[in-house]
Amino acid sequence: MNSTEIPIQAEMVELVPNGKHTVLNASSGPSLGNDRFDENQPEMEEFLPHGAEKKHTHFTDFEGKTSFGMSVFNLSNAIMGSGILGLAYAMANTGILLFLFLLTAVALLSSYSIHLLLKSSGIVGIRAYEQLGYRAFGTPGKLAAAVAITLQNIGAMSSYLYIVKSEVPLVIQTFLNLEEKTTDWYMNGNYLVIMVSISIILPLALMKQLGYLGYASGFSLSCMVFFLISVIYKRFQIPCPLSDRLNGTSNMNSTPVSTSSYQNDLTVIEEINEEICSASLFTLNSQTAYTIPIMAFAFVCHPEVLPIYTELKEPTKKKMQCISNISITVMYVMYFLAALFGYLTFYGQVESELLHTYSRVDPFDVLILCVRVAVLTAVTLTVPIVLFPVRRAIQQMLFQDKEFSWIRHTIIAVVLLTSINLLVIFAPSILGIFGLIGATSAPCLIFIFPAIFYIRIMPNETEPPKSPPKILAALFACLGVIFMIMSLSFIIIDWATGGGKSGGSH
Repeated sequence: MNSTEIPIQAEMVELVPNGKHTVLNASSGPSLGNDRFDENQPEMEEFLPHGAEKKHTHFTDFEGKTSFGMSVFNLSNAIMGSGILGLAYAMANTGILLFLFLLTAVALLSSYSIHLLLKSSGIVGIRAYEQLGYRAFGTPGKLAAAVAITLQNIGAMSSYLYIVKSEVPLVIQTFLNLEEKTTDWYMNGNYLVIMVSISIILPLALMKQLGYLGYASGFSLSCMVFFLISVIYKRFQIPCPLSDRLNGTSNMNSTPVSTSSYQNDLTVIEEINEEICSASLFTLNSQTAYTIPIMAFAFVCHPEVLPIYTELKEPTKKKMQCISNISITVMYVMYFLAALFGYLTFYGQVESELLHTYSRVDPFDVLILCVRVAVLTAVTLTVPIVLFPVRRAIQQMLFQDKEFSWIRHTIIAVVLLTSINLLVIFAPSILGIFGLIGATSAPCLIFIFPAIFYIRIMPNETEPPKSPPKILAALFACLGVIFMIMSLSFIIIDWATGGGKSGGSH
């Protein structure tokens, strides 16, 4: 079965020397001169079911009205996740240079993956991840894409709500200046996560279009910028090593010692402190393997790319690729700076969740309290962005041919949020679930699906199977398979050895 034998007859775009396109019927060879269109105009899908008759329809039932800037905010917010809190821990287990190399590689591969998605969508006139799977492999491709998107984004939303559940009681405790957590209902994370879901997340999730969330996304990004500035500031405020109470060293003056013994002990402690407070450029240990998934998952935004593309004002592939590159670059810089200054503050003492490490220094620090509130705001406002592709995937699987319905739109959002809240409340630990989902769905969405969809959808007449672009896409898919096998292997080994120090999730 060649690439033109797709489940539904689709047009293919043939490049011509003048920089425009000729829209060809998949079953006919001659070009139609009057079917040319300018790539700088909003793309439309044309169906020619009866040869001479032409029906012009937009990709969606509404015209995109979201500006370039708002689209950058939305995609950046989709990229940004709770994984930023674990990047300093990742750097501590890789070293600065290895971390920078891995982060750069993941960012570049993510940008190339988005390029494949946009090119595939331009060929068949589709801006839905699941429908690209249908055009490439029929119903199995559509279901595989929908399941991967659903699992990945449910895992991401669960991680965000887990942060809400664990951090909001600490914020209230700090506000009330309480030494210990009480049993009052307003200190119960289960009640608080439900209240946040109903009062903040659900109203935003009921928006009809992603573009309306641009302002919320911009505010969310501002909160993370504040988090980054605070991390940089704290680097020059917190001494290293931490106090004796925190780093576990004993008090030198607890017992009388001779002068020579004291000097020897002091020398030993200084050597230990120097070792503790020195940065490593390259590190390999048992936890290094978990840093690769942390960084890979930190750039998962592919389910949101095509919906954002759909709602973009006067959309073109070039404009959407520019939005993607800007968003990835901004988050790449933020990720690296947050990891670098968080690592240079605590070095080997940094915990897998950076905010917890600051709490060890001073639980009532006002700046850290503000940072907690900022991070909580950011992850809370990200949940509606992540929920949109899940709802779209469910609609593609169950209600593909149905007209838009506010009732169905609302019910899906309520059911999703209810299910995720129940998971967050009743599951004692979902680190293993996150690891399993992340090791399977994330490589599919970033590496495997965009590459194999591109290979199947791109006509052989335009790019033969042995052409450099298709060979590169095939290698890209193989890289995703290798990544998946390695991630699953490390998770299985971790479970078998009773580990559990795996990194965070996106």
